[in-house]
Amino acid sequence: MKKLTLLRHAKSSWDDPVARDFDRPLNDKGKRAAAIMGKFIKRNDLAFDQVLASPAVRVIETLENVEPVSGLSFEPQWDRKIYLASSVTLMDVLRGANADADHVLMVGHNPGLEDLIFDLVPDDGSSEARDAVEVKYPTAALAELSLDIDSWSDIKDSCATLNRFTRPRDLDPELGPDYA
Repeated sequence: MKKLTLLRHAKSSWDDPVARDFDRPLNDKGKRAAAIMGKFIKRNDLAFDQVLASPAVRVIETLENVEPVSGLSFEPQWDRKIYLASSVTLMDVLRGANADADHVLMVGHNPGLEDLIFDLVPDDGSSEARDAVEVKYPTAALAELSLDIDSWSDIKDSCATLNRFTRPRDLDPELGPDYA
């Protein structure tokens, strides 16, 4: 049994005039949301054996805002393949995770993370968490999965259960879409 936690980067700034999407930084709301998720990680005693992350600026800044309040020290493995990756590519990255890692945190982007959940978790109509992901996988949301595999190389469609899906607005309503 392996555990996978997926964290979508926090809200980035579209007002910042950067030349490339890759270089977009977080906005203030995104920084607050990332810190709230870091507190959630600490409160729930989540710990990760390996962190796989996109090297996009908004992912780096998300981790910089999660780390100090989570009580954890991240040493991410930056992987350009995660940047705007498809579910298929994300599964390939996970197949290369450290063999001795029981719990992996992957930090990246949509729609890839959302599609990865849809591929890994069967749609049997019994998961409220999966239904919530179908509505929207917002920025800084955290999905926790259990995978019925012994080795990361065995990851495949329909091998997981979505245990919990937590959005920043679930922890602080002011981080929801109705607030600026």
